[in-house]
Amino acid sequence: MAKSYVKFEVPGPIKDKTLEVVEAAKGAGGVRKGTNEATKAIERGEAKIVVIAEDVEPEEIVMHIPILCGEKNVPYTYVAEKVALGKAAGLSVGTAAVAVTKAGSDENALRDLLVKIRELQPSATPAVKKVEKAEAEKPEKAAKPKKAPAAKKKETVEKKEVEGKEAAEAPKA
Repeated sequence: MAKSYVKFEVPGPIKDKTLEVVEAAKGAGGVRKGTNEATKAIERGEAKIVVIAEDVEPEEIVMHIPILCGEKNVPYTYVAEKVALGKAAGLSVGTAAVAVTKAGSDENALRDLLVKIRELQPSATPAVKKVEKAEAEKPEKAAKPKKAPAAKKKETVEKKEVEGKEAAEAPKA
């Protein structure tokens, strides 16, 4: 059964190449391991590519990543197993997602992989299309003149000062 977060099919040779790129990036210290770290790398604009495992349970762990990648225009791809992804990233356990932040020793392999992935990916995720459509339909708001809150603030400050003086001048019992 296909997972709901898998947006496109990735051929086997590209999956193998993806794992090789992750291993090369691991050597340069350019891999952010785990769903939370990958999400942070995407949001901060550090991720060059995000790799997601297809066998993640429950799916909700990684469902947000393809949408976020689409919004931030970060390429993403899938590999079959989280154990293989974890091993490629240098972990002894599986991981649901990784973000490559530095290419490592083989910059050309990363560029080639990015070209192949861009061809496989849908042009834009539905969330991005929805945002673009909403922005296009949004009427331009006329600039409304704002009331001067500074005058009101000044009156309040003066009132407090007067009350403060009155309280200070009042005879103490």
